[in-house]
Amino acid sequence: MKRTTLSLFAATAALAALGGAAVLTAPSGTESTEGTGSAARTAAKAPARLPVQRSMTLCPAPTSSDVGETAYTAFTPAGAAKGAKKGAAELLSADGAKKDDSAKKDEKGAKDAKGGKEGKDGKGPAPAGTSVLSLKEPGKPATATTGRSDAPALIGSADGNLAPGWTVQQTTVVAAGSGRGLHGLTCTAPDTSFWFPGASTVKGRQDYVHLTNPDSTAAVVDLELYGKDGRVKAGAGEGVTVPPRSTVPVLLSSLAETPEEDLTVHVAARSGRVGAGLQSADDKKGGDWIPASAEPAADAVLPGIPGDATSVRLVVFAPGSDDADLKLRFAGPNGAITPAGHETLHVRSGMTAAVDLGDVAKGEAGSLLLTADGRSAPVVAALRVTRGKDDKQETAFVPAVARLGGRATVADNRPKGSTLALVAPGKEAAQVKVTSSAGSEGGEPAVKTYTVKPGTTLTVEPPQPAGAKGSFAVTVEKVSGGPVHASRMLALPKDGVPMFTIQPLPDDRSSVAVPEAGQDLSMLNR
Repeated sequence: MKRTTLSLFAATAALAALGGAAVLTAPSGTESTEGTGSAARTAAKAPARLPVQRSMTLCPAPTSSDVGETAYTAFTPAGAAKGAKKGAAELLSADGAKKDDSAKKDEKGAKDAKGGKEGKDGKGPAPAGTSVLSLKEPGKPATATTGRSDAPALIGSADGNLAPGWTVQQTTVVAAGSGRGLHGLTCTAPDTSFWFPGASTVKGRQDYVHLTNPDSTAAVVDLELYGKDGRVKAGAGEGVTVPPRSTVPVLLSSLAETPEEDLTVHVAARSGRVGAGLQSADDKKGGDWIPASAEPAADAVLPGIPGDATSVRLVVFAPGSDDADLKLRFAGPNGAITPAGHETLHVRSGMTAAVDLGDVAKGEAGSLLLTADGRSAPVVAALRVTRGKDDKQETAFVPAVARLGGRATVADNRPKGSTLALVAPGKEAAQVKVTSSAGSEGGEPAVKTYTVKPGTTLTVEPPQPAGAKGSFAVTVEKVSGGPVHASRMLALPKDGVPMFTIQPLPDDRSSVAVPEAGQDLSMLNR
């Protein structure tokens, strides 16, 4: 197979397009190499991994409820970019629309959202482009709060020593009404494709897709809906224009002619890129954000089913041209078992399949493992998890999560309120290091190392920072062993309702592989 080499300039452009641009410098004292071909390529060094220099994230508008309170928490792990220049990290309100003279005057006097103030009089939404939250240093979270029902979507960026591993958590408590509960979301980087299994358009459910465009040119997006019988006709979801630096919410039930209990939503950008979030609100079962599933793959790991789950519903979609046959296993604290009556699942190509697993946890927290059973085809998947009973029910979603490559971070952890789920789905144990940062208002970091036995889920409270005040961040790093997948549950019970939200912990992609000038491009995939 013919291979092409990548010039220094081309390498820089390619890495920047991936969203993490790293400094590239030619090695000093480089000697000329005689000859070309396989011998020279064999002698090439493996590409170095360097910290990214810039990160971007997008947070959708948190809620339209008049009884909602939202907390934003930003964090970059300490020591993530040793030697990097001092950087800046800031979240700004999205433009949304062209500003008039009065908005410009308000913006001039606007304050940061510290303490919930937005706009100079604290009564209006933050003017477009207003700073909502700034992170000052690695290793210490920064927080801001708002009680606005019209709080805007946010566009954020970080550079220098604040870029590698930068993460922002958006946590909203909705005290009453449709969607009552805890709505948690790790703000997402802009991309061109997102998969959301677990959506619905049935009576009593209101699911919105939020599309946020961070760029100075418009993005055009297709919203594809797939139900149990295949593609759902949704003409209004095709060619949705998202203006520059703005957000567009779309109610899914407005796109479908007939109600669908279990839907998979694919957000696909025709041009430009967007951040996508899907918020679900149920009249009786509360609500939460549905995190995007990991990229389609033959196997899937869904970590973090709480032991007291009263109902677990699995939703799977096969986006390829072949059907998928899956074997189901529940990985608990002592090993993996096959759920009685749900040993396998057949998913037809282009269709969404769903199965109610009931109280599959049976008092023991764990994870669901999906593996190809003979016929292998890529799938995306998610779980809808319910806790509580009767009018005290609350819902959260667990998507398929990619394996942890090196490190992942989740912000906004509360003392005694956070739980980590660590699962080793293979035949090899995994060792991970968990670091809890100092609190947003003081304290000292805490570190602990855990071993996850093969085929099991280890559920632990992260180590509590000494003297911590405020919220703190948790960073999970793989030390050794086989594949490991992780999620975090944040529980904030209120008035007898077991309010909770679950966030996946995929790799934070804080570094990029940087080839030397003239190095074989294929080395990047090794």
